[in-house]
Amino acid sequence: MKNSLTLKITLDRRTLLFVISLVLFEFAVYIANDMIQAGMLMVVSDFKAGLEWVPTAMTFYLAGGILFELLIGPVSDRLGRRPVMLTGVVFFVITCLAILWATNIEQFMLMRFLQGIGMCFIGAVGYATIQEAFEEATCVKMIALMANVALIAPLLGPLIGVALIQVASWKMMFVFVAILGAFSFIGLWRTMPETAVLKGEKLSFAVVAFDYKTVFSNVRFLCGALALAFANLPLLSWIAQSPVILMSTEKLSTFEYGLLQIPIFGALIAGNITLASLSGKKKLPTLIRMAAAPIMAGLFIAFISTVYFFHAYLWMVAGLSLYAFGVDLCNAALMRLTLFSSDVSKGTVSAVITMIDMLIFFLGVELSKILYFWKGVGLLNFFNLICGFCWLISVWFFIRRMPTEKNMPISSEKSS
Repeated sequence: MKNSLTLKITLDRRTLLFVISLVLFEFAVYIANDMIQAGMLMVVSDFKAGLEWVPTAMTFYLAGGILFELLIGPVSDRLGRRPVMLTGVVFFVITCLAILWATNIEQFMLMRFLQGIGMCFIGAVGYATIQEAFEEATCVKMIALMANVALIAPLLGPLIGVALIQVASWKMMFVFVAILGAFSFIGLWRTMPETAVLKGEKLSFAVVAFDYKTVFSNVRFLCGALALAFANLPLLSWIAQSPVILMSTEKLSTFEYGLLQIPIFGALIAGNITLASLSGKKKLPTLIRMAAAPIMAGLFIAFISTVYFFHAYLWMVAGLSLYAFGVDLCNAALMRLTLFSSDVSKGTVSAVITMIDMLIFFLGVELSKILYFWKGVGLLNFFNLICGFCWLISVWFFIRRMPTEKNMPISSEKSS
């Protein structure tokens, strides 16, 4: 077992192009989910399927993100980040084009599942490379700013999806995503550095099993990974259920549906900008603690408003916007501390984080769908509030178990 080292690559034109290409792939993977949600009512209509398939499109996508996660991390540790990442981008582009030939809802969902595998490469390979390549202060700022660009996907996704379905078939969405993926491949092929320090070592399943045993036995790491998952689950539930809530139940237009995404995802971007501005001045645990108030207050507002008021979707959007600001105020800091809370190679650790996230997202989105169709939006927001409390408890245990040196402020000279 050998820990990955931070290489402290300097930011030059080539490195910047690598970061842009990675963000473009991340954007393509996320927008493949967010954009089609706006067209899912058309998809189920074309395939003569029921409304219950609308949120299921997301759960199949998330399930794909779980499938190979634990394998891709160790493989990229030993075969190299670069070849594994390029293979993942090509696979994603192919599956985006293959969905054009789906003839029923089952084939459509199968392709959604295969497309979701692309998410495995973002965390286990792409973000592991970023964490290994840059020192701590630069890394946190970069991930926060990268997340700003990635968050444009859920902001623009519904709007682009709405615009496309006005003039073309929903299938054109996947052609658009495939083109983005192709440009990303060109950029990564030309500029992606190799940061895996275990490259060339034999892939031993005994060693991999020992590494995973070490990671899963680290209670502090598990608390951090669970906190990351529960922090983001209410947002995923909103993305999955909002087409049904706003367009089917509230009878809003597709344009109004798109506009109501702007406050939530605009708040995410504001949280990221705030994090980037504070990451060199505040301790990482302090940034995480600062996020507690907006996260819990926002989820509480969304819950109370939908329980006591009829058609309170505007209050729900307001509450989720406040929550979203808090989530992205702490996400990059929590990710950094969680990744380096284990000494195992970062491809393996990042794979476990992503696998835990995807598993909880998969189960959580399906449960939120069941709760919404059973008792409506009030119960859905109660579920989101429970997720907030789970985040709060997980973060409390994570920070409480943190070594004293991890509580030191970030500086440009210090790396984990």
